[in-house]
Amino acid sequence: MIVFPAIDLKGGQVVRLAEGDMARATVYGDDPAAQAMRFAEAGARHLHVVDLDGSFAGRAENRAAVEAIVSTFPGHVQLGGGIRAREAVAGWFDLGVSRVVMGTAALTNPQFVKDMAAEFPGGIVVAVDARDGMVATEGWARASDVPVRDLARRFEDAGVASLLFTDIGRDGLLKGVNIDATLDLARRVDLPVIASGGVRGLDDIHVLSLHAKEGIEGVITGRALYDGRLDLAAALAMAERAVA
Repeated sequence: MIVFPAIDLKGGQVVRLAEGDMARATVYGDDPAAQAMRFAEAGARHLHVVDLDGSFAGRAENRAAVEAIVSTFPGHVQLGGGIRAREAVAGWFDLGVSRVVMGTAALTNPQFVKDMAAEFPGGIVVAVDARDGMVATEGWARASDVPVRDLARRFEDAGVASLLFTDIGRDGLLKGVNIDATLDLARRVDLPVIASGGVRGLDDIHVLSLHAKEGIEGVITGRALYDGRLDLAAALAMAERAVA
């Protein structure tokens, strides 16, 4: 199972939001590349990076920070945030991003996402962000009437790499991962699932890793790392041991 340390970008700074609310941002640093290297030194081989400003604007707003991270981090960078055009997708892959996460486009233009998955095999992750079981888009600012499972199933045969499932109500709040909802999704769709939202410590990593063979590909963690509640090296070791 992959542990993805998260770097969320707002105005070029490293931040974490509470429940996806831009007005509830905590700043953790102003050097995203240095933060990426700290994660690498702890043993991380994957990063999850989000251009939060881009999520609302629908275009890249923290490009310089992303470029600095990609040029510095020696592993794989997974990037999301406002990526809704082919030129943007191709541009990020040309820059060296390993996987691109698409959320709003998956709901509003699913054929486009399928086309990108076909053009860039193994490179597209579909974000399935849930608020009370329904998909939310545009930086989580808008709720839809589409159930999470329905959106996920649209991409089962599309060639996407995985689904990124976030329980918005837990994101950035250290409430613990919504294990039940994450497992329910993984068991109902024929795609790997990455868990996100609410990681508070090693217990979350341990429980998720026990279900890796049921389709849990990885877990994203942010605030718990920044607040010192979760040791990244320990989390990485636990994830590796549990699936060995």
